[in-house]
Amino acid sequence: MALSGVENLARLPELKKKLLWTFALLAVYRLGIHIPVPGVDSGALADFFASAQNTLFGLFDMFSGGGLKNLSIFALGIMPYISASIIIQLLTVVSPELKRMQKEEGEAGRKKMTQYTRYGTVLICLVQGFAISAGLEGMSSPSGAPVVLHAGMGFKLMTVLTLTAGTCFLMWLGEQMTEKGIGNGISLIIFGGIVAGLPSALINTTRLMTVGEISLFMLLIIMAVMVATLAFIVFMERGQRRIPIHYAKRQMGRRMVGGQTTHLPLRINTAGVIPPIFASSILMFPATIAQFSNVAWLKDLTGFLTPSSIIYNLVYIAIIIFFCYFYTAIVFDPKGIAENIQKQGGFIPGIRPGVKTREYIDRVLARITLWGALYVSAICVLPMIMIAKLNVPFYFGGTALLIVVGVGMDTMGQIESYLISRQYEGLMGKAGKVKGRR
Repeated sequence: MALSGVENLARLPELKKKLLWTFALLAVYRLGIHIPVPGVDSGALADFFASAQNTLFGLFDMFSGGGLKNLSIFALGIMPYISASIIIQLLTVVSPELKRMQKEEGEAGRKKMTQYTRYGTVLICLVQGFAISAGLEGMSSPSGAPVVLHAGMGFKLMTVLTLTAGTCFLMWLGEQMTEKGIGNGISLIIFGGIVAGLPSALINTTRLMTVGEISLFMLLIIMAVMVATLAFIVFMERGQRRIPIHYAKRQMGRRMVGGQTTHLPLRINTAGVIPPIFASSILMFPATIAQFSNVAWLKDLTGFLTPSSIIYNLVYIAIIIFFCYFYTAIVFDPKGIAENIQKQGGFIPGIRPGVKTREYIDRVLARITLWGALYVSAICVLPMIMIAKLNVPFYFGGTALLIVVGVGMDTMGQIESYLISRQYEGLMGKAGKVKGRR
């Protein structure tokens, strides 16, 4: 009988241990969100953020899991690490040395790339931390109370070190989650931050309805849009383009093998949730510096980078489409797949094996990636329209739903694969013991 359902956790202590490890690390992350940076008036900061709702701060706060609103030790979140990963991957394309290190040096090369990413994360944290500390000194609540209790170089240095250490700790948590838990640790940290903010978003929406800012009819429309968006995301994330593959019969010893027909599944959204996360990270890096700076032209830049502006959405869509193609090219290799099909005696009907097969797969992948990129872009622009027109919390947007659904489906897929592999291994283990006793 196939292992399935929650009851099977008791039969697989390894899986239960992985899940408990993942939940424990997420709990540590959520605990750190409530530890504030020293030297900040939390009341004045809360009043300032209350007057800056539905702005760029909402996007920052969503990806930091509420850490920016509290100015916690995790206020920068995991986005500096993602920004550093983007820079390293882009450099891999243009640098022959990095490309050779990634492909030819195996595990040692990957460790070096990870180390470079960590160094880049620290550098980005230092820049963003200094910009935030300098900006906080000039901030005050609507009543005029300063956010920083004792401004000066001591506060800047302490804030930079605290925020940098917090992000480095989150980076370590994500790596431990990936290694010892279930799922991708970095994605799960963002997932946990978004899910933790959903109850407060529901409460805020209810409050808006009770005071008359949102009518019951408008709330029903919002709920209908959310349900439709959720169903559309699930439908598109499961969407595939199946390329048929035939295997010719061949003789191996005295037996004839082959003659099978199978298919090569190409996902519509091969890149998953990576493009919107990368795009948000790129836009948030200069916007963070501009938001907390007192320079005039940087303040003007912040105005153009508000989530409700046309320029922001156009740039956001362009970056998402770019990273859909870029990340798909990294994780999917048409040349290697075409060579494997040819080695196994397979062919696509009407397409010659080898180079023609690679060109055909590449052409089909490029077409469906375009539709996948347009789908991701449409889902991610939806929250901007809802915020501007309907005055709803940022958590109800398509970006949050896409990340929550995408990470949830990927994690459940890994759990299912683990269950199947452990069942197979258990059967083989029993067979091996029987054979050994003979």
